[in-house]
Amino acid sequence: MSKLIIKGGKKLNGEIKLAGMKNAATPIIAASLLTTEECLLDNVPRISDVERMIEIVRSLGAEAEWTGEHQLRICAKEIDPARIDKKAVKSLRSSVLLLGPLLARCGEVSLPEPGGCIIGNRPLDTHLFALSKLGAEITRTSSGYDISGKLEGATIILPEFSVTATENALMAAVLSPGKTVIKLAAAEPHVQDLIFFLNKMGAKIRGGGTHTLEIEGVGKLTGVRHRIIPDQIEAGTFLALAAVTRGTVTVRGAEFSHLDSIISVLSRAGVNLEQGDDFITVRPAGLEAFRLQALPYPGFPTDLQAPFGVMATQARGTSLIHDPLFEGRMGYVGELVKMGANAVVCDPHRVLISGPTPLYGTEIKSLDLRAGATMVIAGLLADGETVINEAEVLDRGYENLDERLRNLGAEIERVD
Repeated sequence: MSKLIIKGGKKLNGEIKLAGMKNAATPIIAASLLTTEECLLDNVPRISDVERMIEIVRSLGAEAEWTGEHQLRICAKEIDPARIDKKAVKSLRSSVLLLGPLLARCGEVSLPEPGGCIIGNRPLDTHLFALSKLGAEITRTSSGYDISGKLEGATIILPEFSVTATENALMAAVLSPGKTVIKLAAAEPHVQDLIFFLNKMGAKIRGGGTHTLEIEGVGKLTGVRHRIIPDQIEAGTFLALAAVTRGTVTVRGAEFSHLDSIISVLSRAGVNLEQGDDFITVRPAGLEAFRLQALPYPGFPTDLQAPFGVMATQARGTSLIHDPLFEGRMGYVGELVKMGANAVVCDPHRVLISGPTPLYGTEIKSLDLRAGATMVIAGLLADGETVINEAEVLDRGYENLDERLRNLGAEIERVD
């Protein structure tokens, strides 16, 4: 167990570079299992979720090694689903992404219930529904699922805009004979990046970036080199952090086409933004109350409503934040209230936050990955010392976060 000790109230200044996107890296690592040839991935974040996915891939018999600081080589010439490290699967929610590629490549897979952050009810029903439409036979066991069958193209109308279910259906369909149509598919940037990767490998997928995907099954995929997109969620986290710490911070390496809804909320909140070729600079400005609703892409990302909740504590007026996607996302609000925030949770999906209010350092928990980043922002803003326990949760999605923030002038120390 580790903790972060933050001495807040300092204006942060400088540049911070975005890492590769966690939510793009893990499905693309899984998709590398669809070919016997070598895949070379660039801009892969060195975070614990990626390391766990690599462990699982290795347990199957694939080669996976770091060949550079952020370059990963994967070669799955021979893999055996029976060898999968079930303990690692249980510790990683993203391990669910192995269902599609292992079923397509090997014809069968047994997977325990995946783990991950507790942010609400996230059953695998949509994944299983999609795979069953392709012809998979699914048996629920005491510990997980046994899935097998010869897949073939089909029309799948997803019950919800599930990102990972869309990705699993894509990976299962690319090697399945015939035509597959996925309707009500997710369109998030990391889904688009997976499609780009699969098409590079020889898949035939049309409709990336829309909610209807068409896949013509192919007999074989080849190895390729691919660069992971910059992290949209990191971008939003750092922009919110810059807005509340009242310094001048440049976030570099952004992909602006992924940030429309985020920049829209920042602009409506009065954040002073300057946009360049691949950077956004935030300068000090008075903040105004705003309304925010988390929605499937291109709407506002659910992973960012909590960091923007901290921003609402410093905005003049009452902000409404609505997250209809997960009922456990508002847990961070109680921690903010301990620090002095004026906030009322209306129901599991809505919170009203009034400001501006000063925040004061205290001892708090990380709760989950995104709430942990939220508490870091609150600690940097607060007067006095903030101690964030269970800080290793942050390592799941943010690479060397404390070191990168120190480079902006933050007083932040990790104690193991």
